[in-house]
Parts: sequence; structure tokens; C-alpha cells
Amino acid sequence: MTVSPDFVSRFFLIAGPCVIESEEHTLHMARALCAAVAPLGIPLVFKASFDKANRTSAESYRGPGIEEGLRILARVKAETGLPVLTDIHEAAQAAPCAQVCDVLQIPAFLCRQTDLLVAAARTGRTVNVKKGQFVSPGEMRHAVEKVRGAGNPRVMLTERGASFGYQNLVVDMRSLVVLRGFGCPVVFDATHSVQLPGAAGGSSGGQREFIEPLARAAVAVGVDGLFLEVHDNPARARSDAATQYALDDLPRLLKRLLAIREVSRAFS
Repeated sequence: MTVSPDFVSRFFLIAGPCVIESEEHTLHMARALCAAVAPLGIPLVFKASFDKANRTSAESYRGPGIEEGLRILARVKAETGLPVLTDIHEAAQAAPCAQVCDVLQIPAFLCRQTDLLVAAARTGRTVNVKKGQFVSPGEMRHAVEKVRGAGNPRVMLTERGASFGYQNLVVDMRSLVVLRGFGCPVVFDATHSVQLPGAAGGSSGGQREFIEPLARAAVAVGVDGLFLEVHDNPARARSDAATQYALDDLPRLLKRLLAIREVSRAFS
């Protein structure tokens, strides 16, 4: 399966745990997600980060690091056949990650980092740029231009909410329309959008109950894909525990979203 602009002829899903917790857990989640989406015919990109460099507290678990993380992701890819995605935080990480990963993701806080965007673009891999909480939708055209200007047309944009006062995010559905105007696939991140950054003291809080309503709304507006951090036991997740979506609930949610998409396409 090619992860490129052509990939979005069908509604697709980017899903997986926030961070690589262990090799066993990562493989379990990849296989479980395959089983969940296969009956629905939804293309799946497996995501998991080898390092969460922007955790609230310095004491929080960050991940196994790039070498071990890429080894685990390579095994996921080999054993499941899934394309894989991971975050990169520094330009030097782009090339080694591109040897394993099909999609290089630029974290929201780094969406304006020119060197990082250009390094990711020059690998030839698909680049998924998450819109910063602090930028307007229109400003994301510059990120797109940086990737394309480096010779790579394979760029996607992901909406993940905007800062709304302290420790709160809000999703403006107009953003999805603006982002689609740049001529690249648009993804809605339904899990990070319900975060309450830093609200739990040493970690981010969240409002998991709003994941499904926001996902339904985004699909109705019209997006190419959905981003969900999914866990088999969200309460025990080692990162973003308050906002990871329960694996057991995923098939039901996806069926609802496909039904909404079918109706909304009739009016597009």
C-alpha cells in the first residue's frame, strides 16, 4: 500500500498507541488494529512514537529511543505489512526514520521548523504535518510550500485543535475546509483535539467523551483520514492516558463514521 496523495481515494485511518511501550505491546496493537479495520476495508497506517520529546514533565516516560524504536517498527511492518508512521523532532532523525517508516510526522509544536520540514521532505517519504495549536489554518500553507519546495509532493496536514485560553483546546471545523484548499490530504486528529494540556499537573488531561462527536463532525465536513491514538487499556497507557481511544470501541466508531461519510459525500 502506497502512502501518497493517491492513497486517499478511500477514507483512511492512522492509529496506534501514543508511544512505543514495549515490543510485545506494539505488535499486539498492530495486529489488533488490523483485525478491527479489515472487515471495513479501511486502509490503515500504524503509528507509534519512539520518543515523545514534548512530555509535560521531565519525569514522564518518553519511549525506547530511536534505535530500539525503529527496530520495533520495522518488525511491525514486516509482520503485518502495514505502513508505519512515527514522529521526528530533529532534522538528523529524518534519514534513519525514512529507512523504516512510510510516513514521517512533524509534531504540532514543530510545524514551523523549516530545517525539520525540509529534511523530512528530502527523504521522499510522505510527510504528515500536524497543525500547531498556536497557528491559524491559513498559515499552514507555508509548511506545505516548504515540503513541496524541497521536491516532495507527498504532504498531508492534520488538524488537532487550537489553544483556547489556558489548558484547553477547541476545534474550529472551518479549519478543515481551509486546509483542504491547499490541495493536499487533510486528516483530523480526534484524540489530541480533546486534550487539556498540562491540566493533570505533571501530565495532560483530556475529555475522552468528546472524541466520537468531534470525529463524526469532521467526517461530515469532509476529511480524507482520521488520526486516533488507540490503546487496549487507555487508563494504563504510558502517555496521553486521558485521551487514548479504547480498542474495543473502535469497530463501532468506524462503522458510524463510514455511514456518515457515505451520506455527506452525496451533498459534496
